[in-house]
Amino acid sequence: MKTVSSLLLFLALATLARALTVATYNVENYTVADRMVEGVFRPAYPKPEREKAALRQIIARMAPDILALQEMGPQPFLDELQRDLRKEGRDYPFATVLEAADADRHVAVLSKLPFKQVRRHAAVPIMLLGKKEVVKRGVLEVTFATAGGDFTLFIVHLKSRRTERPDDPEGEVQRQAEAEAVHDLVLARFPDPAAARFLVCGDWNDTRDSKPVRSLGKRGETELGEILRATDSRGEAWTYHYRREDSYERIDFILVSPGLKPSVDDGRAQVYDGPGVPDASDHRPVIVLLKPDPVD
Repeated sequence: MKTVSSLLLFLALATLARALTVATYNVENYTVADRMVEGVFRPAYPKPEREKAALRQIIARMAPDILALQEMGPQPFLDELQRDLRKEGRDYPFATVLEAADADRHVAVLSKLPFKQVRRHAAVPIMLLGKKEVVKRGVLEVTFATAGGDFTLFIVHLKSRRTERPDDPEGEVQRQAEAEAVHDLVLARFPDPAAARFLVCGDWNDTRDSKPVRSLGKRGETELGEILRATDSRGEAWTYHYRREDSYERIDFILVSPGLKPSVDDGRAQVYDGPGVPDASDHRPVIVLLKPDPVD
């Protein structure tokens, strides 16, 4: 056991001294869910093996050091992905999942770096149309130690546009309330974003110019940071393919605090568009490279 722990510590320390790749990825119902499989509706069906294999290939090609996940199932599903990646030569020894009010779809992290601290905000309060509710999928907060100092990752999956509420037909009221609550939570953790080192990432289920997305980044005069520009190899920015309408939008984002922005390589992120993307998920991952700070 000591030998394994020493090896993990050695690898982690080696990672701290180089650039870090952070990716966010909605893996589309990596759990049991109602779904179409080869043209047939399957109730309560696991994610097909073909999609899982494509997903693992994408992760292998991106090779992120830290991978933020949305639409991950409960702990056994994260364990499965971690185990299957390890079998294929991609070891992410550190993993955590947040199980919040949504019983089926969670946010999670796989990492090559050890966690310095994990905070699971499972019951972030909101007011929704006069009633007390919570941010449905919570907020997962993970802090890492690096050569340039600690940095913190907040993983967020806001309310989707699918809802059965006639008083909030596209979930915008709930999404707005969740976005404001996330903003306030991050600000409470880091009252001075200009001096803080954090990323807020995930599937925000709305476009950049929407009120929820704008509110998550800025409320009143308080701005958490900047949403990084992100395009693929062809200059396209979409991250989500809505198959039913055959439409494309960017709804997955990485926001960087002013204190961490100087470490962002080229000041921007990238949308991954390599082979297998349509087979793995209806989303495309977004990647950012954090440069190591110069040594004095």
